[in-house]
Amino acid sequence: MLNREIVELLNEQINKELFSAYLYLGMADYYADQNLDGFENWFYVQAQEERDHAMLFRRYLQNNDEKVTLLAIEAPSNSYDVYEAPLAASLKHEQFVTASINNIYAAAYRDKDFRTMEFLNWFIKEQGEEEKNATDLIRKFELFGSDAKGLYMLNQELLGRVYAPPTLVFN
Repeated sequence: MLNREIVELLNEQINKELFSAYLYLGMADYYADQNLDGFENWFYVQAQEERDHAMLFRRYLQNNDEKVTLLAIEAPSNSYDVYEAPLAASLKHEQFVTASINNIYAAAYRDKDFRTMEFLNWFIKEQGEEEKNATDLIRKFELFGSDAKGLYMLNQELLGRVYAPPTLVFN
């Protein structure tokens, strides 16, 4: 049986992950409107990842006989003036998610909830990858985005991103 605070934090994390999916779908839509289908694809894949992260948190609660409480998902604000704005917003958002997961981990550590700590280890590693991917994309855009040919090539590269769902089993 999990500590009530941890159950609440995990339910809130489900909401944050689903919000992330909405946020990234909105970013994908922005790039679709700009005819940048590679950038659209990159954020669409990102949205799929976030949705599946929410499902992993949901399954973890269910596997521990805890009630999943779905909260209202806030509508994201997806108004951007320049191509690089969603890139910076995505890095900032990933840093927010990392802090949230670290907060859950700290609560599990205080409670000596080793099972939840083990569960969160994958997400901690994943968030490191998420922040690196966002940072790398910003750097590539800074290098190539101001040149039409460079932007075209970067867009083509991003078009090749595919999603492979996680194959994790958690108790």
